[in-house]
Amino acid sequence: MKALFFPGCLIPIKYPQMEVAVRRTLPPLGIEIVDLEGFSCCPDPIFFQAADKVGWLTMAARNLCLAEEAGIDIFTICSGCTGTLSEANHILKHEPPMRDMVNRRLKRIGKEYRGEIEVRHIVTLIREKVGLERVRESVKRPLEGVRVALHYGCHLLKPSDIMRVDDPDEPQILHQLIEAIGAQPIVHDERFLCCGKACIDPDLPLEMTRTVLRSVKEADVDCMGLICPTCFSSFDTGQLLIARKTGEKMDVPPVYYFQLLGLAQGLTPAEVGLNRHRIKPLSLFEKIGQGVT
Repeated sequence: MKALFFPGCLIPIKYPQMEVAVRRTLPPLGIEIVDLEGFSCCPDPIFFQAADKVGWLTMAARNLCLAEEAGIDIFTICSGCTGTLSEANHILKHEPPMRDMVNRRLKRIGKEYRGEIEVRHIVTLIREKVGLERVRESVKRPLEGVRVALHYGCHLLKPSDIMRVDDPDEPQILHQLIEAIGAQPIVHDERFLCCGKACIDPDLPLEMTRTVLRSVKEADVDCMGLICPTCFSSFDTGQLLIARKTGEKMDVPPVYYFQLLGLAQGLTPAEVGLNRHRIKPLSLFEKIGQGVT
């Protein structure tokens, strides 16, 4: 099965280990990754949209036009990218006046949005096009005994009528993906709290991050399983900032889901980039009998 890869900005530049993990784990699931030159920033689903909605839609529509020209649906590996491209696709399909306005802009560069492709987050691509059984079949080293605290983040689930990923109040997709690789999904008390990254207040983001991390730490887990690079930034680098500011040391290792999948498929921690993390999942390494190098 072919799927058109929209890598976005943040992951390839700041967290290439996540892209590497995706590129190594999808082929065993029967997915052929198609790369396409010319994609730009999605762009940002919060600040850019608030500042210039038509400009935001036009940039997103240009990316969608490239996928339409290729004739392949897009999948993304960033919740923010999924949010922007899904919402833009929804608006442009259902609001003809806005679509006409955007297409007038796109005409200057020889593009036209037609509404012919779909946008999927990678987890829904796996659920809907591959199936959980194929994930289980790809596992060579089940992560038995590994306790993974789940963090869905904001953009993966909401707005639910546009994202169409899962029930925003009782999501199950990450639970199912974690169980498929043999690990134990752990629900913690603050699993629905935002990581705080988008808040402008100078003190609130770090306090929100701290609240989530404390909740995860109390759950007694080996790592925190997530799917959003922005959340990862808050919980990885954020722990160092919290320690520097308050003296409180968390030691809660956040791990991108496809890095966990890679470990279960038999890859080493270094092959999925876990050596690049500031907070390393040492108890996870111990349980699978692997070192970080």
